Amino acid sequence: MMIAKKTIKIVTALTLVLSSFMMSANDGKSSQKQEGEVDTPQEIKEYTAHHLKDSHDFHFFSYSDELGGRKHIGFPLPVILWTSEGLKVFLSSEFHHNDDGTVLVEKEGVKLAKIHGKIYELNGGETSVSFDESHHAINAKKVLDFSITKSVVGILIAGLLMLLGFSSLAKSYKKGAIPTGVGRFLEPLVMYVRDEMAIPNIGEKHYRKFMGFLLTLFFLIWMLNLLGLTPLGLNVTGQIAFTACLAIFTFFVIQFSGNKHYWKHIFWMPGVPVPLKPLLAIIEIIGLFVKPFTLMVRLFANITAGHSIVMGIVAVIFLMKETLGTTGGVGVTLGLGIFIYLIEILVAFLQAYIFTMLSSLFIGMAVQEHDEHH
Repeated sequence: MMIAKKTIKIVTALTLVLSSFMMSANDGKSSQKQEGEVDTPQEIKEYTAHHLKDSHDFHFFSYSDELGGRKHIGFPLPVILWTSEGLKVFLSSEFHHNDDGTVLVEKEGVKLAKIHGKIYELNGGETSVSFDESHHAINAKKVLDFSITKSVVGILIAGLLMLLGFSSLAKSYKKGAIPTGVGRFLEPLVMYVRDEMAIPNIGEKHYRKFMGFLLTLFFLIWMLNLLGLTPLGLNVTGQIAFTACLAIFTFFVIQFSGNKHYWKHIFWMPGVPVPLKPLLAIIEIIGLFVKPFTLMVRLFANITAGHSIVMGIVAVIFLMKETLGTTGGVGVTLGLGIFIYLIEILVAFLQAYIFTMLSSLFIGMAVQEHDEHH
């Protein structure tokens, strides 16, 4: 009860502070739109889409100085490229903006351009990027990009946290049967994955072999989902490339673990009339690829939708500031934002649970022996 009252007081105080700040900012603001200001539906849509993508640098926020110049707060990340002239390594801060909207850098005679977050190498003799009607570069080619992007940083952070956490859990067992410290928090989650996912779906005979994979899936997705709710602006599980990678790993684990009964039920299902067996085999083969595809899309779509909703609700304050007023706009959007944010914390765990649960279910279907007479 005391915690609830303190939470209400903190939220109320935060609302008042933000309201006062926005009112004072609005009073001193001219009617003319400032550079970098985002306050139309189209601009907000583009801004949201931009910040949901991966990036070669961290950008926390921007502000206008006394002279009207736009200042950006963040830090660059290493750019590692394989171009026609070999390996090129530099910081993303070396990219500079041109008047035509492109971002260019020249490294040892190679001109590189960053277009929509992708890095291209300009053809020989070209000094600027030319676009077609669909705004695709026509005088540049893609390069092999091994850069340390925001998503890579997020994966490294999550991996380091998992390494430290499970190392602590393993060491705590040397001191006694009851873990201490971080291990006391991790042990119930490990047992939950084992007792509620692995054993029921895979069976007591085979589950131990897959516990490492299932635990990695669960904790990696869960931690990355939580990191996506921090001010770091990480959106790793909202990148289709990452979810596809997890789905591909799951696909290969399933196929390489399948026993003879599994493959027999795919290519020559027992107990079915012979004329129907080829048709069912085609359906089952399609199902082999549909399963990982649904895993990939479900995680990507849910996380992306959650971040989009949070950013969209926050954007309401800019779209409806004249209708609701500054205080009303801040109050409404702050309340809705906190509500959706709490739901996102639940979704972070739920999506990790669903991905791991379905993976264990698919693995169980591949390794369990079937009773053909049942």
